[in-house]
Amino acid sequence: MAKESFDKEIQFLRMLVLTTGAYSRQQFAERLGISVHTFDKTLRKLKDIASSVHESAARAADADQDMELGDMLRYNRYETSDPLLMFLFRAKSLKETEIDRLSLLLGELHGKAMTAAELLDSCCSRLAADAALPDEKTIRSDLKYLEETGVIRKINSGRPARYQLHDDLIRELSADELQELYDYVDCMANTQLPSVQGYLLRDSLKSVLKQHQTGRDATEPFLYKYHYHSRILDEAHLYPLFEAIADRRMVSFIYFSPKSRRSYASRNTNPLFERKAKGVSERILPLRVVYDHQYGRWYLLGHNTRQGIMIFRMEGLTDLVLGEPVEEERFSRHLAELEAATANSWLVDTGRPVRVKARFYNPEVAPNQPNFVKERVQQQGQWGTITEDREDSFLYEITVNGHYEIKPWLRSFGSSCEVLEPAQLRREFIEEWKEMQHGYEPVREDY
Repeated sequence: MAKESFDKEIQFLRMLVLTTGAYSRQQFAERLGISVHTFDKTLRKLKDIASSVHESAARAADADQDMELGDMLRYNRYETSDPLLMFLFRAKSLKETEIDRLSLLLGELHGKAMTAAELLDSCCSRLAADAALPDEKTIRSDLKYLEETGVIRKINSGRPARYQLHDDLIRELSADELQELYDYVDCMANTQLPSVQGYLLRDSLKSVLKQHQTGRDATEPFLYKYHYHSRILDEAHLYPLFEAIADRRMVSFIYFSPKSRRSYASRNTNPLFERKAKGVSERILPLRVVYDHQYGRWYLLGHNTRQGIMIFRMEGLTDLVLGEPVEEERFSRHLAELEAATANSWLVDTGRPVRVKARFYNPEVAPNQPNFVKERVQQQGQWGTITEDREDSFLYEITVNGHYEIKPWLRSFGSSCEVLEPAQLRREFIEEWKEMQHGYEPVREDY
């Protein structure tokens, strides 16, 4: 995982994707909470990174020096192996000196096992003459990092410890088996929840397959299009939160709500230019992470001492820091409170339970053809039940915490769904459809 935080770049790229050039430099900087100078500096840096990471982007940038960063990143509309979070992980996870040093360490460990002292001597002898030479503490820190990420492993428990590459999977599989594994990882990484680890494994297998030169195009077996690729950026916070939940640890962060006009606050060291952060400082015990597949959103659910159960959109989190652990009894007590509060939540709502009743109309299909409306309701309707089944329609009922979260799902059925209860939700749907009808009315009488 990344060694450094890159909250500013995450918010920068999210706004770039969602606004697609709708903001001016000044508006973009104000929305992000940075100066125009910092905006220009960050943009130049990201352009340099895009050029170095993507060969096609580099060629396009050479041909057009004023090319927009968004166009550089959208070099292949179907390719999702390098989404924006992967772009940032490659750009910010390691410093340039660390990349050179780790590359040397991995090269030395290829095909043999070595100790930290042996690797230090080899690394110092092979680095450039003007490069800063590492000490043993730095080499051991690098080895610990590589071991934690699963790249290398210890092969003995005694001293001195010897390390070797952890590449058994690659070495023991045949070319055909590697191809099958690549196809599976490629499919999972692009059709299930977006995952940095999945894309990293996919890219590693792609490199190995290219070395095997199997004769078929191993890198493009399928085409995908993930509609919420900007939401993959939220995964930068997932694994620290998973670690905090597993270890029962508090977390603190600066939160920018979706209603806020800013999504980031600059960290100015000069007191003459210091700005007050617009985000809210939060400190909670994380209890659960929830993914909304319909909108591609991540939610963090936790407990605050003063306010009780709290819900945060992951896209608003910055400056995430893990804190001290808490007692297991306290964690279990708050988790039980959360489960009780969200027992009837369509997603994460903790409002008052209401009974939703809707009639779904069956599609006009040929005999013995599947009823795709009923199949979808049965698959996605969670704990709701079909209480009445007629030839032309069926009645669906469910108790949920408020109707706000289930509303988009019901709306997605269009004319195949009629909301009956509660009366307020029915009125809201009527007003929405009236507004939609008004938008499609002809502007001329003879049209």
